[in-house]
Amino acid sequence: MKKAPAKGCYGYRDHRKKIQLLEIAAGVGAILLQLAIRSAVSQESVKNVLTIMAILSVLPTANVAAPFLAALPYRTPDRKFYDQVKPLEEKFPVLCDLIITTRETVIPMDVIIVHPSGIYCCCSSKKIKIQKAEEGLNALLKAHRNIPHLKIIADEKAFFRRASSLKAVSNWNENQELSYAVHLLKNLSM
Repeated sequence: MKKAPAKGCYGYRDHRKKIQLLEIAAGVGAILLQLAIRSAVSQESVKNVLTIMAILSVLPTANVAAPFLAALPYRTPDRKFYDQVKPLEEKFPVLCDLIITTRETVIPMDVIIVHPSGIYCCCSSKKIKIQKAEEGLNALLKAHRNIPHLKIIADEKAFFRRASSLKAVSNWNENQELSYAVHLLKNLSM
């Protein structure tokens, strides 16, 4: 059986959408089943209980549907893109396929490099207002331990040029600041 991609790994977006779609289908199925049973039952007290159960089943279904709908337009980049990213994973922490949310916007990050000199993100979505997204994310990061400046790069070629100019980070697994930044970015994502 194929292992599910973890948050921050290539393929996470598409995998998560499939799981959310199954959860939504199960929730809708449970609601419809409860309403169908309600219409078949003659006792008024049982009908009331089934109505309340159906209403309460809507809440968890809606909690899954909201992030699903927000992430629906954003797909995992093609495999060719990831093949360019893979060599970077040996040099520094790299996160792929995250969708980071702020109060103002939803930002699909195709790849994020966490480096001592800053956090460099590739976002290929044309709908994102880069400057506003950077300001919002930098404010969030500054509130958490004053993490290095975050830069969003929309052009893939410019992103890979910037990534190739960065020096490799030795023992980045042991660097607490980088580990904290990686953990924080994963927590900020859907």
